Order: sequence, then C-alpha cells, then structure tokens
Amino acid sequence: MSWVHAHRDRFALGDDALAAYGEVDRTWKPLGELAQMCATAIRRTAPADPLHARARDLLDFAWHQTGRGALFVDLQRQEPFATYPLEVYAAFAAAGLRHPGYEAGLAAVAGTRGWRLVEQDPTRRLGVLAAERYAGVTRPEPPDAVLASTWLGGLPEPWTFETSAGYALTHVVFHLTDWGRAAPGAVPPAVAEYLTQWLPPWLDTCLEAGMWDLSCELLAVAATVPGSLDPAAAGEAWSRVTGAQRPTGALPEVGEGSDPDGGTDFAHCYHSTLLAAFAAVLTHALAPAPARPRQGVSG
Repeated sequence: MSWVHAHRDRFALGDDALAAYGEVDRTWKPLGELAQMCATAIRRTAPADPLHARARDLLDFAWHQTGRGALFVDLQRQEPFATYPLEVYAAFAAAGLRHPGYEAGLAAVAGTRGWRLVEQDPTRRLGVLAAERYAGVTRPEPPDAVLASTWLGGLPEPWTFETSAGYALTHVVFHLTDWGRAAPGAVPPAVAEYLTQWLPPWLDTCLEAGMWDLSCELLAVAATVPGSLDPAAAGEAWSRVTGAQRPTGALPEVGEGSDPDGGTDFAHCYHSTLLAAFAAVLTHALAPAPARPRQGVSG
C-alpha cells in the first residue's frame, strides 16, 4: 500500500480518458482497480487502522480524478452502451460515493432493449449485474443462471485449469462476494466445495510458475471461501509472494521482473501489487479468530 500511495499519480486520468477509441485499459481500468481495492480495504479495516486512512485517501484521490463522478456522465453520453463506466462507478458507489446525474442517465439507457441485449461473456455479465445493483438498475435476469454458464459455475474438470480460466474463476468469486465485502457464504455451497478441493493445487501451480498476479487473486478467493486453504498452505503461499516482492514494495506480475523504482515498470506491477494488498486485507480481516483455551471448572 505504501508503494501504491507513492505512485498514485500514475493512476491519474490524462487528457485521453475521454478520447474516442481511447485505451481504456491504460486509463479507466487502473483507476477502477484502485477504487475497488480501496473500497474493500475501507470496509474491512477499522477506522483507527492507519491502513483505513490510507485507503480512504487513495479513494478520495481516485474520486477526484473522475470529477467527483461528473466524467461518468460524459462517458455514458459518449458511449451509451459501454459497461465499463458503470463497472468503475460501482466501485465508488460501494464506498458511498455517488453521482445522481449519472445514475439517472444510466437508468434511461439501461431501460432499453439494446442495453439488456448487449452480448457479453458470462463472467463479465455477472460483473455487470452486480454493478447495476449499485446504480439502482434491476433486471429480471437471475444471476444463478449466469453463474451456471461460467467456467467456475460449470464445475469443470480440474485439469482444464489454465491462465484465462484462472482469471475468470477469481472474478466470478469477486462478483459473487462483492469484492470481499459480502458476508461469508456468498459463494454457493457446490462451488465452495469445488474450490476447497481444487484451489490449493491450482495456487501451488501458479506459485511454482512465479505467476504472482494470479496467485494473489487466488489468495483473495481463498480468503472469501472459508476453509478452501488450510493455514499451513496459506502461510507458505504468502511467504513465497512476499519473497517475490521488490524492496520498493511492488510485486511483479510474473517472475522476478525489474525493480520498479520510481514507477518505471508501473504497467507491469501495479495490478499485482494492488491484488497483493487486496488479498492481504481480506486474509487478515476474514481469518477465523484463534480458539481460546477452555477454562477449567473447579468442583
């Protein structure tokens, strides 16, 4: 989090944020991920915790970048049927930062057949449905039906796990658990049981390959699905992740990477560093309390 805070200006929106055919992955995506992580950190830490104050400061910075929500109105007018403005906005709304004008405009667009019939892969669809709820948009489409169409929801053969499936399954869990903000138990029992059986070897495979970004996403999943990773395995996983962390505090996406001192390697480490902080917050906040020794009863 210290590295993220020191490099927060790299998350700032530039003049190209509203450019036609702009590179959303280099502008809105990093800012939205920063907001999403901070919204969870704020929810899962006590106000007196210094981490809570730092997350709040970063979230305020990100909200300011959006013109306190005004830029979402411009985006929706420019790309009426794009869902990424809503997905980023939902991260702020989860922390209580809202823009009534944007929500009113979105409601009008979301009432069209065109919005409801936009074709999306099931994992993305699940995320859009979750984001819509934060903007007050409802639709009759049941999330359970969408979940069944995702890779994870179909409970596939575990040996079919590979990188794209890994990122898809983690995001399914993030959408189901409201990015770790929902109460434990948000993941359906059959899916939770499947993850309990297969997440440990998948995580081990990613750690062995030095895939730190995906490993942190899987650790975040483990934190939100109680019992999916035993304490010894979790401790070993975290030791390997922290061993890959650079002296500056950043974590490369894959392998050793270069030391991104001064942010020169920002594009290749910001996401994995955010996910490491995200997973750490959830691991700490959702870990079961240690059992207290029973007191003897005198006769």
